Amino acid sequence: MSQERRPAAAESSPAEKQLSSKEIMTAWEGKTPIQILQEYGTKIGKTPLYVMEKAEGQAHLPSFIFSVAVGEIKCTGHGHSKKAAKHKAAEAALNVLKGESCDRLAFPKIDDPDAPKDPQNQPNPIGILQELAVQRGWRLPEYSVAMEAGPPHKREFAVTCRIERFVETGNGSSKKIAKRAAAEVMFAKLQNLPETTDIPRLPKTNFRLESLRSSSEEKITMLKRNPLSIPNTDYVQMMSELSKEQGFEVTYIDIDELTVNGQYQCLAQLSTAPVTVCHGTGISCGNAHNDAAHSALQYVKFMAETK
Repeated sequence: MSQERRPAAAESSPAEKQLSSKEIMTAWEGKTPIQILQEYGTKIGKTPLYVMEKAEGQAHLPSFIFSVAVGEIKCTGHGHSKKAAKHKAAEAALNVLKGESCDRLAFPKIDDPDAPKDPQNQPNPIGILQELAVQRGWRLPEYSVAMEAGPPHKREFAVTCRIERFVETGNGSSKKIAKRAAAEVMFAKLQNLPETTDIPRLPKTNFRLESLRSSSEEKITMLKRNPLSIPNTDYVQMMSELSKEQGFEVTYIDIDELTVNGQYQCLAQLSTAPVTVCHGTGISCGNAHNDAAHSALQYVKFMAETK
């Protein structure tokens, strides 16, 4: 935690006088430093301005630094959550207003949900990943429910997380758990990349599957006319040819976990608008890819034929 003050030559206005210990302690009752500082700023006509200076650390131990400026005073605070960092910054500013160093007054401790001392409280990897994307200037993460299977009492979900061309998958017994797992895996993959890394970006596409209804090109016409039930068909190749003709991309994502029946799992993701994700299984990775491509082709065929 640090404190910054402008040169003495730039005097504060009479309204920006220092606060006495009595004034702070009286205002303190039942209030947080943020609330007290807000009331002080309202009185002098200068609302406190909070800015997040830095967000770093690993998913299980995030670290935030916030600065607060009110009048001629600027202080910073550090915490394992945004709320805690702002609390510390406001506390530091109140100490300056009292005319003491930034760590003299003892305010009640604020609840810090991301503090490492409480293992029961886990940080939110979805929010942390989003902040990382913003810091690096990348597009925000996109999540898609890729698979939902299993009996009612033992459901299985797979959710994909995509940032530019990076794709990771998370699994869980609910969509929420699977989404958090996907964000954790993605964050672990990206956090060690240098900030200057020029990652391959996913080209923006406005291609919508509905546009296939009026298309008369060769591959989509064949898909509309022919059934998708011919044995030993290479659906991966068929999908590759169709995607090249229509101008969208197909990415196959292997899921590490096997199904409850011991089969391999794969996702076929189409870079359409919105993104399309289809699930496939098989006795081998290749069979799972082919099954996922088959499911994707069935969906594309349905969209192309629907009036």
